Amino acid sequence: MIHNVTKQIAGRELTIETGKLANQAGGAVTIRYGDTMVLVTACASPTARDGVDFLPLTIDYEERLYAAGKIPGSFFKREGRSTETGTLAARLSDRPLRPLFPKGFHNEVQVIVTVLSADQENDADILGVIGASCALSISEVPFEGPVGATRVGYVDGDLVINPTYSQIEQSDLDLVVAGTKNAIAMVEAGASEVPEEIIIQAVKKAQETNEEIIRLQEEIIKVAAKKKMDLPDASPVDPQLIRKLTELVGDKLKKTIFTSSEKGEKDSAIGDLNTQITASLADEYSEQQVAEAFESLMTNEVRSGIVYEGRRPDGRNPTQIRPIECETSLLPRTHGSGLFTRGQTQVLSIATLGSMAEVQKLDTISPDQSKRYLHHYNFPPYSVGEVRRMGGPGRREIGHGALAERALLPVIPNESDFPYTIRVVSESVSSNGSTSMGSVCGSTLALMDAGVPLKAPIAGIAMGLVMTEDEKYVILTDIQGVEDHLGDMDFKVAGSREGITALQMDIKVKGITYEIMEQALSQAKEARLFILDQITNTLSEPRAELSPFAPRMHRIRIPIEKIGALIGPGGKTIRSIIEESGATINVDDDGTVTIGSSSQESAQVAINKIEMLTKEAEVGAIYTGKVARLMSFGAFVEILPGKDGLVHISELSNERVASVEDVVNVGDEITVLCTEIDSQGRINLSRRALLGSSEDNSTGEQNKNSSEGFSGGGRDRRRDNRAGRPNR
Repeated sequence: MIHNVTKQIAGRELTIETGKLANQAGGAVTIRYGDTMVLVTACASPTARDGVDFLPLTIDYEERLYAAGKIPGSFFKREGRSTETGTLAARLSDRPLRPLFPKGFHNEVQVIVTVLSADQENDADILGVIGASCALSISEVPFEGPVGATRVGYVDGDLVINPTYSQIEQSDLDLVVAGTKNAIAMVEAGASEVPEEIIIQAVKKAQETNEEIIRLQEEIIKVAAKKKMDLPDASPVDPQLIRKLTELVGDKLKKTIFTSSEKGEKDSAIGDLNTQITASLADEYSEQQVAEAFESLMTNEVRSGIVYEGRRPDGRNPTQIRPIECETSLLPRTHGSGLFTRGQTQVLSIATLGSMAEVQKLDTISPDQSKRYLHHYNFPPYSVGEVRRMGGPGRREIGHGALAERALLPVIPNESDFPYTIRVVSESVSSNGSTSMGSVCGSTLALMDAGVPLKAPIAGIAMGLVMTEDEKYVILTDIQGVEDHLGDMDFKVAGSREGITALQMDIKVKGITYEIMEQALSQAKEARLFILDQITNTLSEPRAELSPFAPRMHRIRIPIEKIGALIGPGGKTIRSIIEESGATINVDDDGTVTIGSSSQESAQVAINKIEMLTKEAEVGAIYTGKVARLMSFGAFVEILPGKDGLVHISELSNERVASVEDVVNVGDEITVLCTEIDSQGRINLSRRALLGSSEDNSTGEQNKNSSEGFSGGGRDRRRDNRAGRPNR
């Protein structure tokens, strides 16, 4: 039976329907908002996966280009592996839903979001969150939802619910909030240096809308929900085993946890203690039972120490930041490099500048066609002292890279001010807590070292939370690995001195309050300002000059009607200029030509050739050209490629000329003055007009168009970059 419900959200109908498509799935719904429509299905295996102690949940976000009326641009002309935007959209759904499954539920669960229609105005990503929540809620899968998801923009001083793509282009904020009926479950945002108080207002407004969306889901759940599968009996840790463990370890575990020793030493000491206990209890309990009990005991020690004793595992107080070191110009041949170290977290970021021809072309359902600022994040196994197979970037690497990219995007100079494609790669060479925010700081250092005129430096910090059942809580600044693993929140905040540029909040509890979020943002601001001081003490502003190995960009304008002449048949002409000069050349539809080369000589060769191809004759300009043909009444001289002008016989010399051949021959090079261009475009030239001053006058500076060079050092502080999403 088909069921559907509809509600007006921000002036558009949000419709949820079930029973029409994918009826063999455990739960299936279609969500429509405007003309954007997604199908979301949820299925679970009937039994738990053997040998796992986690929830094996997979959320796949499938972008079908037919949804936007496009054919894939690949050789195979079909969709392949998930795009970066698809991966980020899948993570957007995963993060608020994962904490809402019952503890101990270890059945495989798969949610698939398929974008069926994309109207180029309403983003499908939040529909994926809503659809996943609703599909799980009506399926047999045990799920403690539903969850709502809302996007908020900030346009001309007003908060806008579910802004369209075009509104986002003008917005200073792109914030997504997911929440249950009673609490915030997830926050993600890109912003253009927006103050904390605006962020809180936006979160509250989003949560009000989430409550409406949840009520809409409840309507369809009421009529379409299936009976939930039975949960296996929970197997709490044996209290007697805990008592025995406590007797065996005494104060050893607490002393081992609450020391300021390095992560590797501490992990080794805890591992040795666990091994000793496992051996002592081998006759009574299995290795897995002892491991679970030991983990439970350690979790209680860490959490109670933080909340009730004010002790963090490394001895810091809740707001204290680990020692910070910043360094630039580490690598001799790269365009810019920065090393950011915070405790045992260390990120090496490298900036590379390229021509505008190297922008990334996007093959997605969004209206975005390309992007010129790219951030890529790598997390090799050695960063945590492990051995594992190396491969392409996983979802975590893509997500962390996109977050750091989003944090810097609002301060990247506009193309008109800095016509470069910019790529930063952050290598996490050592990790003990929040390498993603270390990547933000490392990127700032690398970009300033490369001479990129950032509008402001950006820093990032990760905030944590430990909350007890009696509602006591402590918010932690600059969390390390154990606090992330055993805590309740990972709240990443990046921004400038003026405000926030990126947020990402993940929680392991069912939700947090506005008060917790406000306090976390306040502590994060203090930390951010402290880190910015360390960055600017190392490098106070972008370097005035680019690296000698970075390309220099020059821009010239050509008439639009000359673009075809420059490109040539099948691109033959422009390719020949590139091959001969060694420069890169990019031509825009408005006639702007950008020439890039690390050699000024190479760039000038390209500029001269382009100008000769595209320059129009001008009255009063002096040209040196070759005689192309002779007539009885004068000589035709090629002053520009494909452009001949007539030197009348009377204008060839100061003296009377009986025959043209007495003065010039075909192939001779002579200098002439353009005296007239008539209504039919015919060019009249004079050699006689120049003979009084210099018969050998060359074109010199009068025969060149001016070009604009970019060598770095500018610091334009105009705030005309918006929140702009990095293709989530």
